[in-house]
Amino acid sequence: MQPGDATGTTGHLQALFSLSGRTALVTGGSSGIGQAMAEAIGGAGAAVVLLARGKPGLDAAAGRLRERGVRVAAIAADLGDPGDLRRVCEQASGFFGEIDILVNAAANNIRRPMEQLTPEDYEATIRVNLTAPYTLGQYFGPRMAARGFGRIINVGSQQSTSAFGDSGVYGVSKAALAGLTRSQAEAWSRHGVRSNTVLPGFVLTPLTASAQAVPGRVEAMAARSMVGRNGVPADFAGIAVLLAGDGAEYITGQAICVDGGFSVH
Repeated sequence: MQPGDATGTTGHLQALFSLSGRTALVTGGSSGIGQAMAEAIGGAGAAVVLLARGKPGLDAAAGRLRERGVRVAAIAADLGDPGDLRRVCEQASGFFGEIDILVNAAANNIRRPMEQLTPEDYEATIRVNLTAPYTLGQYFGPRMAARGFGRIINVGSQQSTSAFGDSGVYGVSKAALAGLTRSQAEAWSRHGVRSNTVLPGFVLTPLTASAQAVPGRVEAMAARSMVGRNGVPADFAGIAVLLAGDGAEYITGQAICVDGGFSVH
């Protein structure tokens, strides 16, 4: 390949980042970071199975992907419901074949002072934020390993590594998710499966709506970032494509901050 050879450059990029022939399951795929990751992974060539609880939003997200030429299917399910979780495991591979890429982006964010959290708050948060990623990983991980290729992308939080803003049980679940990632990497990396956690900063999504409503919070969070702004879902497109494909062959068990420098100081 000669310098500037467009064909050679394109082929090199395809080898690193194309997801053609792959199938992804993306939880929380109807909004926020999950939706952005689903769009990026689909745009890179993968078929996408979207999962979310609310059917109207799910159908709208699937429609947008379809308009972009992505092969897409949708499953409406509540990951806090064990029956729904089993149904997802049973149905997800029936649309486009076996799942190669699992993105765990769905989350429950109950943020109250620690002493005000109820047992129900704890159970609801752990079921969605930890038990569901664990269960989906336990189901799809060994199947990926048997085929010699798989990618698990867990979406964590600044609370995976630090505490602020009433971390509470949300912080517990996200710290545990980082630990789950390491355990998955230890179990299956030698069989071609890579598992990593993405740690966002303060991102303007529906999940952070309650924090955004606190006067001055949005401005304060932006000021803490080294790039001078808060995150938006589109900031997670590139990392999703990288971690989903062959370019991430030697990246596993990691907690990768995508936060504009938020965590550095």
